[in-house]
Formats: sequence, C-alpha cells, structure tokens
Amino acid sequence: MKGFKEFLLRGNVVELAVAVVIGAAFTNIVNAFVKGVINPIVGAFGAKDLASYSSCLKGPCEVSPTGEVTAGILILWGNVLSAALQFVITAAVVYFCLILPMTRYTARRKTLAEVQAEAEAKEVLLLTEIRDALVTRAG
Repeated sequence: MKGFKEFLLRGNVVELAVAVVIGAAFTNIVNAFVKGVINPIVGAFGAKDLASYSSCLKGPCEVSPTGEVTAGILILWGNVLSAALQFVITAAVVYFCLILPMTRYTARRKTLAEVQAEAEAKEVLLLTEIRDALVTRAG
C-alpha cells in the first residue's frame, strides 16, 4: 500500500488527473460549439442537424418511430462528419492556444539563454585579458 500511495501522490499523476478533468470540460465546450454554431451553419445548406444526414446502403431503408432501422442498411455519415468537425476544432484550439504559444515561449527562452551564455563567455575572456595584463605589468 505504501508504494501505491506514493504513486498516487506523485506530481505527474495529479497533473494527469487535472488534465483529464479539464479535457472533459473542454470537450463539452467544443460539443456545444459544434451543435450550437457549426450545425446550424451547415443546416443553412441542408438539414439543421448533422445527425440527420444519412444514406441507405442496401434496399429501401425503414426506420421505426423509436429510431431503429427495421429494413435496409442505413449509414449515418452525418454523425461521422459532426465528430470530425469536433476533432478539427479541438485540435485547432489546442494547437493555437497551447502548442504554438509554448513553442514560441521555449524558443524565446532558448535565445535568452544563448545570449546570456555568450555574455558570460565574453566576460570570462575579458577577465582573462585583465589577468594577463596584470601579470605582465607585475613581471
């Protein structure tokens, strides 16, 4: 039990749990955006709900009032399109709001570190020259 307790109290596990909770909340926001904004925009050109887009693959398709397919093979490609849109929107938000700023931040930090290292190297060179000049003058 001690090892299990240590595992649970590690920072990475807690951070992962927080990320999962925030991810679930973010998924709800994206789903609401797709259903509330994207679906009506697509609906301007066709049906108001992407889930209603479907095709009958085999025979005349019959759907019961409960939504069950009783005859034929019904392909619900509207659901796939909706899920693909949700994925693309989620990926875009993650890239533009998280990945891109973090990449710029790390590049900026790397540049600052290189400038600082170069300044320290120049300082060491200058101190070496001063030391050599003092040794020459004393000798």
